[in-house]
Amino acid sequence: MANTQHGRTIGMRSTLRREVAGTIGLLADEQDFTAMRRYRSFTFEDHKTYLRQVEGLLKSLAASGGHTTVALFDPEEYAEFCAETGLEPDTATSRTRFTAELASMGPSVPYDGQPLADLVPDLVEEAVRRATWTYASSVLAHIGPCAVCGQDIGRIAFARASYLLARVLDAIGEGIHHMVCSASTTRDPLQAVLHVHALAPDTVRLDESAAMELTTVLALAVATNSACGLVLRTSRTGERDQVYGWQLKDEGLHELTAAQVFDAYCIDAYSGDLMAPEPDVDYRSAPAANASDPDGRHRH
Repeated sequence: MANTQHGRTIGMRSTLRREVAGTIGLLADEQDFTAMRRYRSFTFEDHKTYLRQVEGLLKSLAASGGHTTVALFDPEEYAEFCAETGLEPDTATSRTRFTAELASMGPSVPYDGQPLADLVPDLVEEAVRRATWTYASSVLAHIGPCAVCGQDIGRIAFARASYLLARVLDAIGEGIHHMVCSASTTRDPLQAVLHVHALAPDTVRLDESAAMELTTVLALAVATNSACGLVLRTSRTGERDQVYGWQLKDEGLHELTAAQVFDAYCIDAYSGDLMAPEPDVDYRSAPAANASDPDGRHRH
């Protein structure tokens, strides 16, 4: 009877374990891995071995039916976390506490059985997206009121950017659209990406979080009068892909010529290096977005 009860308890615990979600903090690049090696309790010596062990653990957790997310572990943020909370950084327990914090506030991606080599770029991209949105939102929130009219400049700029994006969505028509907003700031170039599936004139599917991020980057450019462009790649069944875009000027969007679109699409925004044009792609002038009207502008 006792053995039966013990076996039942183990079975129930195994069932519960499958329903517990977990998070693994990943040191994605070798520089971060090296920074963690200053802690004696962190016993890994080689980054490649560490990555293989992490991947093995992920596969094991997935095989047992568990759901695991992978978060980007930043050694600098970890040190700050330990200093703020009074934790000893050179312990596995503190690293676990920090990883738990990452699960609720840091960038993470779910593990669905994909190779770690495919997961890491997605995780880095998510971290960049989060950092971009945080920076742009912070700048907008701290610009303050207009010295002339007293209105909050960040709020006005966001409303204007929302209007501009809506006009673009009205103009692009049916198809699958890949939209990139690039803005030059005093810190670094910022980029936001939005995928739009327009199946019919009144049926548009998009990720609301991505739309918010793109609108925020566009609003930052509006508020700070920064150089900004919006480039789209449109795919339609049976047609060559089309690339076109607009330039932000005087709080309105102005159509780029085909040559300007080619330059914007074939030059890396960060390095400035020329990239080879893709085959089966047409670079063309943008459709009128009806977004250069004076309504909603804030100029004094």
